[in-house]
Amino acid sequence: MFTTELCRDTDRFAELAPAWDALHRRSRNATPFQCHAWLYSWWLSYGKRGRLRVVLVHRDGELVAAAPLMLVRGALPVLVPIGTGITDYCDVLLDEGPDGPAGPDGAAVAEALARALANAARTAVIDLREVRPGAAAERVLACWRGPRRELPDSLCLELPALTMDELLGRLATARSQRARAKMRKLDALGIQERPVPEAEVPDAVGRLLGLHRLQWQGRGVTQEHLSARFSDHLTRAVTSMVASGTARVTEFRLEGKVVAVDLTLMSGRMEGGYLYGVDPTLRARKVDAATMLLRSAVRHIGESGRSTLSLLRGDEPYKHHWRPETVRNQRLLMARPALAPVLWLVAARAAGRSRAAALVKRLRAGDGRHGGDQRSSATRPDRQASAKSTGKQAGARSTGKRARAEGGRAACEDKGRGRGRDNVRG
Repeated sequence: MFTTELCRDTDRFAELAPAWDALHRRSRNATPFQCHAWLYSWWLSYGKRGRLRVVLVHRDGELVAAAPLMLVRGALPVLVPIGTGITDYCDVLLDEGPDGPAGPDGAAVAEALARALANAARTAVIDLREVRPGAAAERVLACWRGPRRELPDSLCLELPALTMDELLGRLATARSQRARAKMRKLDALGIQERPVPEAEVPDAVGRLLGLHRLQWQGRGVTQEHLSARFSDHLTRAVTSMVASGTARVTEFRLEGKVVAVDLTLMSGRMEGGYLYGVDPTLRARKVDAATMLLRSAVRHIGESGRSTLSLLRGDEPYKHHWRPETVRNQRLLMARPALAPVLWLVAARAAGRSRAAALVKRLRAGDGRHGGDQRSSATRPDRQASAKSTGKQAGARSTGKRARAEGGRAACEDKGRGRGRDNVRG
């Protein structure tokens, strides 16, 4: 019934766009990060020659399953998702058929992709990071014929698609009153909201990144967000995604001046705020940017009919003000039977890096640092001494090396990877 293909050529990857996006629409739980525009643009900015490994399954000439991967060479070679590092949710794509994933057609497609992945992996371990609960990759794991492991990954917070009044009704009375006062201030100032049309997206993305830089100036920012390759990726991907309806760029103006730009990514069932930039003058005018952005997102998701508003990765306290649901991403490891010892080594190393990252987080919390993109900030001398005294500094260094080796090249693999939205204060 099925034929498989291993795409290792960038031009061939580009040609897949129409079939890929049709499959993306048929994959019920796919997130915006699995659309072709995001993945292909990421590869152009971050991919390495000879590393592309996109596994494809066709049935009667139609693409019915796809796994966007790249090879990371080393003592323990692994296949990791394209998009690693700056992507909140990684997954494969499955055409689940009319009966859904539990039906015979959906199960057959998952099994076909599992077999194709096993053939493509050869001597490498498949390491799928940031897999959202309910993702298609879980069905591939369920029918995998070989050693496998599931490990916890980043925390995400999600809100149901409610009206703003319904969200406020979930809060304690005092907090709800404060939120309403902040919204009245926004209305009194006359801040205007404008969706950016496709033709203006490149300029708007430039403004977003410029405001993002200003917003976190002097408070620690993820350096990758300031890089040319990130700017190129975001401009390319978002321009295409706005055209296809999988992204929305919104500008906020005060007295005729753009004071904030927000980027939201969208798929069939969810929306997620990915990145934004805010003029620091809003803080001086006591404007609560978090409330402004959330109110805009709530209105749009109510109009779209989608069911989930994701706050994406990150467990910052301000997000908990709105009583979101906590969702834990998973890390899925799979290998061929002969590679069981290698898989256990990869899993052990991953657990060690997680412990090192947790230690660093505790040390930073002990320093009482707030705001900003904390993971990418320079380590202070007193923190270095503390890390040395516990013998964990080498583990922390290996964490950063691993993040770069796995293709994201962002020093932000542990959580929400320092997106400004994840760290905004009121």
